[in-house]
Amino acid sequence: MIRMVVRRLASSGLSIVILVTLVFFMAHLTPGGPAYSILGLKATATSVAQLNARLGLNQPLLQQYALWWWHLAHGQLGYSYLLNRPVGALLWQYEVNTLVFYSVAILISTALSILLGLAQGVYFGRWPAKLIGAFQLAFYALPPFFVAAMLVLWFSVQHRWFPASGIANLRLVHPGVGSYATHLVLPVITVTLLTTSALSRYFGEAVHEELGKDYVRTARAKGVGFTNILFTHVLRNALRPLVTMLGLSFPYIFTGGVIVESVFNYPGLGWLMWRSALAQDYPILIAIVLVIGLLTVLGNLLADLVNGLLDPRASYE
Repeated sequence: MIRMVVRRLASSGLSIVILVTLVFFMAHLTPGGPAYSILGLKATATSVAQLNARLGLNQPLLQQYALWWWHLAHGQLGYSYLLNRPVGALLWQYEVNTLVFYSVAILISTALSILLGLAQGVYFGRWPAKLIGAFQLAFYALPPFFVAAMLVLWFSVQHRWFPASGIANLRLVHPGVGSYATHLVLPVITVTLLTTSALSRYFGEAVHEELGKDYVRTARAKGVGFTNILFTHVLRNALRPLVTMLGLSFPYIFTGGVIVESVFNYPGLGWLMWRSALAQDYPILIAIVLVIGLLTVLGNLLADLVNGLLDPRASYE
C-alpha cells in the first residue's frame, strides 16, 4: 500500500510538471504572444512592449519559465486587464459559488447512484432493472442545455415555483439562506439527473458482476444472509468503478459546468470561463485551464488512493 501511494504521488507530481509546462508554452504560442492576448483590443505596439517589460516577457524563455513557476508557487495566476482585478481573487470569488452548487449535486448524485445501482444489480434482467436502465439511458442521452431549459420552462415559466436564474434575490439588501437555496434547486436537479444517469449505470453493472462471483455463492451456501452479503462485501467491491468515476468528475466540483451555469446565469467558475472566452480574457482562461488540469490529476490520485483502501490488492502502474 505504501509503495502504491509513493508511486502514485510521484506519477501525479510528474503529470503536474508536464501540465504546467504545456500551459506555459501554449500561452506563448498564441498569436502575438501572451502580452497581445492579455491586452486584446487594447493592444498597440507601445502597450505590448510596456506589458512585456512589466511581466518580464522580454526575458529569455527559460527565465520566463522559471518566473512562471515562481508566480504559481506564490499563488499569482496573473491579472485580468479587462476586469482590472487579480485572476486569483476572481477565481476564488466565483469558485465559492460553484463549490456549493456542485458539492450538493454530487453528494445527492452519489447517494442516488448507490441506491439505483444496488437495485439494478439485484434485479438484473427483471422489470425493475429494465425500468431503471431506460431512465438512465434517456437522461444520459439528453444534452445538459435541453434538460436545463425544460426545467426552467416547467418550474419557472409555467408554475413559478423556483427562480430561473441567478444566485439569490438581489433586490433584497440581505438575501437569506432561503433565497440562495431556492436559486440552487433547478441547477442542482439538472446536474443530479445527468450525473446519476451515468454513475448509477456503471455502479449497477459492477454490482451485478460482483453478485455473480464465487465468493457470493460460497457465502450463500454457508447460510450468510443476502442483505449481509450485499452491504458487507458486494457494496465495498462494487464501489471501485464508482470511485473512479467520481475522481474523473472531481474537477467539475470546483470548476462547474459551462453549459449549466450559463443557462441558469449562475455566477460560478464555469460561467466566468464562458464570459472570459467571449471577452477574450486570456489570463482568466489560462488560469482556469490550469486549475482544471491540476484538479484532474488530483481527482485521479484521490480515486486511486481510495480504491487502494477498498482493495489493498489493487495495483496501479
